[in-house]
Amino acid sequence: MDLLTYDDVHVNFTQEEWALLDASQKSLYKGVMVETYRNLTAIGYSWEEHTIEDHFQTSRSHGSNLESVS
Repeated sequence: MDLLTYDDVHVNFTQEEWALLDASQKSLYKGVMVETYRNLTAIGYSWEEHTIEDHFQTSRSHGSNLESVS
């Protein structure tokens, strides 16, 4: 059995793809990613091994607000 990685669960939408999503789809995505961050943090995932800043920048460019993730 292979280990699950952050890249297995992260979806990186292009700006064009993000624009095609309706508000409920964007909200669902944000909620799932916040839960994913919290779950990974709870089990000791080291964010230094992955550039979460890259994802936040991508999210900001799409109008997401995931900065409240601890």
